[in-house]
Amino acid sequence: MAAVRRSLLALALGSFALGTGEFTVMGLLPQIAGDLAITIPQAGNLVSAYAIGVVVGAPLLIAAATRLPRRQALVLLIGLYGAAHLLSAVAPNYPMVAAARFLSGLPHGAFFGIAAIVAGMLAEPGRRARAMAMMFAGLTVANIVGVPLSTLLGQIVGWRWTFAVVGLISLAAAVAIRFAVPDVRPEGARPRLAEELRALTRRPVWLTLLVAVLGGATLFASYSYVAPMLTEVAGYPEAAITLLLAMFGVGMTIGNAIGARLADWNPLRAIQVVLAADVVVALALVPAMHNPVSAAIVLFLFAVSTFSLIPSAQLRIIDGAEGAPHMAAGSMHAAFNLANALGAWLGGAAIALGFGLTSVNVVAAVLALLGLLVATVAAWVERPSRQPVPA
Repeated sequence: MAAVRRSLLALALGSFALGTGEFTVMGLLPQIAGDLAITIPQAGNLVSAYAIGVVVGAPLLIAAATRLPRRQALVLLIGLYGAAHLLSAVAPNYPMVAAARFLSGLPHGAFFGIAAIVAGMLAEPGRRARAMAMMFAGLTVANIVGVPLSTLLGQIVGWRWTFAVVGLISLAAAVAIRFAVPDVRPEGARPRLAEELRALTRRPVWLTLLVAVLGGATLFASYSYVAPMLTEVAGYPEAAITLLLAMFGVGMTIGNAIGARLADWNPLRAIQVVLAADVVVALALVPAMHNPVSAAIVLFLFAVSTFSLIPSAQLRIIDGAEGAPHMAAGSMHAAFNLANALGAWLGGAAIALGFGLTSVNVVAAVLALLGLLVATVAAWVERPSRQPVPA
């Protein structure tokens, strides 16, 4: 048990690095925009560049990773992530920073997909979602500690130092995984790429991918612009953003834990409950943002509800892949980061059209409603009582 916990903690350190690297940009949009002489929506495109890297990299790198032992693949992926962030730290201009962000996104989906499979294989029966949630806990803790501290660091000494620190944490995670995670291999023959690709055509898989896109876009439509919303609408000083981002991270952590228990109960039903909550909370953010107290409270609830989706979506897609989970698991994170790009773009478009900063929350509510409709269709056309096939 202690060895399993050490393995999951090493994987969580990797997810901590990825979470800090992915989300810290959102708290530093004003600093990046000012330093590179670009607008806030243009700086928001750095979020999209990272997400597009995930979408492109997940299938390509997972296809390559099926030829490697899982531990070796994880070490290489998190090492690549660290190197790309060090490149971001020294990139001289906006196009180069955008290119470096794209490179940073390439290993993201592949790492999370393989790490989720490894975590599930290490878990006891009936606790796979909770083991995956412990690995994902690094992502949520990143939003409690990593993102706020890196935002503070960026505000004090410059945003480039933030990327450099993320690079170093990633390299430390590579070392931890190398020595703490066992070389877990699938039973039987090595996974075949054709089987992995075929799994993507199964209905539970592609319906869950669509839900992940819409549910993830719900989060990023609002969260991509959380810093300017809190300062320009809620009236918080810039110095308070660090604490508010930490509070958002606490909400993510609670949502991850709640979502894991719901997933071990019934993943599809959990997805429906979570998306329904997202619709309500996202709409509540519109009036809530005009008062600093209500803004903080409802933003916390938004973090809880949106992040409760991940464990159910991850478990459902691995089970739906029926023995060929690598490409499906990685594609879930590609879908989630396609959602990152989509949500950031739609939110930015609403702002650019003159609807105001709080309009991004209406966009989020519409996206959550669409996701709920897809999940409802899935529940209707499938048989929820069907027993999942272990990964």
